[in-house]
Amino acid sequence: MSAVREGLPEGRYGRSADERADRKLKIVGSVLGALLLGVVGWIGWDYVAGRSVSAEVIKFQVESDTEVKVHLEVRKESSVTGVCTLSSQDKEHAEVGRADFTFAQAEARVDEVVSLRTTSRATMIELVGCQPAAR
Repeated sequence: MSAVREGLPEGRYGRSADERADRKLKIVGSVLGALLLGVVGWIGWDYVAGRSVSAEVIKFQVESDTEVKVHLEVRKESSVTGVCTLSSQDKEHAEVGRADFTFAQAEARVDEVVSLRTTSRATMIELVGCQPAAR
């Protein structure tokens, strides 16, 4: 009896087309994965390091139909003067007040209560954003 082979002897004629395609896909996948990781890292670094002034509304209290007291926590470099913009809205979501507040203290963390004047009774406060003061 003779043995019948069904395929080519392994390693005799080089790699098959499937093996070459698999290797190319692995290389392309690795390059794209590294590129994606780099982009995500860059975006994260820019978000964290690119903000020299940031703030958070701790709480607010409506004092009257024309005033809201807002407790802000501002984080900034101690040498930077920060400006934060607050907006207030009424129950119909119409803007009833907007103001910029300047924080020039030589501290990295400022905890302050500010007074926002409104044209009618506010029901909501929004921190629009913070940035370094223009020089």
